Amino acid sequence: MSLEPLRLRGRAAAPGLAAGPLARIVAATEENFHTGQPDVERAALKQAIDAAGAELAALAASETREAAEILEFQREMLGDGDLSAPALAEVEAGASALRAWKGALDAQIADYSAAKDEYFRARSADLVDLRDRVLRLISGNGQRASALPDKAILVAEDLAPSRFLEIDWKRSSGIALTAGSASSHVAMLARARGVPMVVGLGEIPAKDGALILLDGEQGEIEIAPSATRLADWRRNIAAFAQRRADEAGRAEAPAVTRSGRRIRAAVNIQGLEDLTPDAAHADGIGLVRTEFLFEAGLAPPSEADQLDVYRRILDWAAGRPVAIRTLDAGGDKPIRGVTFDGEANPFLGVRGLRLSLRRPDLFKAQLRALARAAASGDNLKVMLPMVTVPDELAEARRRLDVALAELSAEGLEARRPALGIMVEVPAAALAIDRFDAEFYSIGSNDLVQYVTACDRGAGELAGLADPLNPAVLELIRRTIAHGKAQGVPVSLCGDMAADPRYAPALLDCGLEEFSVPPMALGRLKAAIAGHG
Repeated sequence: MSLEPLRLRGRAAAPGLAAGPLARIVAATEENFHTGQPDVERAALKQAIDAAGAELAALAASETREAAEILEFQREMLGDGDLSAPALAEVEAGASALRAWKGALDAQIADYSAAKDEYFRARSADLVDLRDRVLRLISGNGQRASALPDKAILVAEDLAPSRFLEIDWKRSSGIALTAGSASSHVAMLARARGVPMVVGLGEIPAKDGALILLDGEQGEIEIAPSATRLADWRRNIAAFAQRRADEAGRAEAPAVTRSGRRIRAAVNIQGLEDLTPDAAHADGIGLVRTEFLFEAGLAPPSEADQLDVYRRILDWAAGRPVAIRTLDAGGDKPIRGVTFDGEANPFLGVRGLRLSLRRPDLFKAQLRALARAAASGDNLKVMLPMVTVPDELAEARRRLDVALAELSAEGLEARRPALGIMVEVPAAALAIDRFDAEFYSIGSNDLVQYVTACDRGAGELAGLADPLNPAVLELIRRTIAHGKAQGVPVSLCGDMAADPRYAPALLDCGLEEFSVPPMALGRLKAAIAGHG
């Protein structure tokens, strides 16, 4: 008996279309595993933990920087004694290694999943991966990537980053998660690799092998489509691929509307490795995320280390404008030893510039490095995140003055860079005329979140967290109008800029500079070219 077609709506996490048989990701189980002596179980658990760490290290060695950093994050979690201590205690009390590890990790996963902070909820997938990886190594059970059918749509409650990286995506075609998060590590990887992904679908009432259509644009799946529907969908997939190819071909051309209006198309980067051939066709760099410098090691980067990276980015830009954002830690980007622990609501806590002003040594080192880098030309701009009131901008400017004076006294070459702010707090957007910044960059992700009072990672609120909400557009329009009146540049660097559905509204608001990930540059230019 065949299934009736069924459509389920979730949340888009990575764009694209796919079709294929459902393949559920199965975790290791306790079946047919017998308890041994505590010393034997202890050795088995420790050996499995060490082997899991070695697997992650080997996987990281063959991956890009972004993927390798995610895997290193997991290795650090695995190596934390607090993670394994409860399991080892259970082993000493007579439990099997398998049961002890599963129980201990299940408890921590439950804690993370129930957290108010979306960052911690998203990281629960990393714990699930560590749980299942160690369980598989202890028991020898668990589905392997090689067992997946061709063109499979992977279905699971959530998917771990390392599991994603182990899968041959030339054979598998998409991801459908019953839970998950669009801001999780695996969602970031899916977007980077072009793997369509939908999250937050809830229960998927279908068995392995059932045919699935997946729409990573609209955030939905269809189960058991008709033959006619499948044929239409395959044509949609081909059209989507052709559209992507056409968009990629546009990356080299200038961004111009049908009426001849020239738009600046810059790129967002978070490290030197993001300066890809695609990025070379940008009008500049609209956002350099400096958090990667602070996450790369246990100690914060020195002034010299930062200066070296900033100079290399400026050399690559060859005179094109480069906006480097000061440390934007906190919220969904905690950094060990830098951000404040235990905040009830980190998104409304000490983050961005608020944090830098409370970490004067870190802020001074970054300002000094930026001022020294600026000496090589006039194309460096410094962007301050999470600015709420003009006094914060004034205090940052005062500290930049101090840094410049110190560098002069030390005989070190330096130059005052343009100082601008990110407009992501509604209080700043509503009172934009009170900020004497030298440029404005609209951070649409947080602006949408704060205006709509919706956690941007909550799939069930996706309909409310609408970038096209009239209140959001009004604040964007207000900021752009003020910039034009004052002759001050205004750009937009959030996810909204990279989604072609929003380009017409942003252009109608008067926006003349977008900043997107390098891989989205062609797609942006195609959307701009299609607007009047």
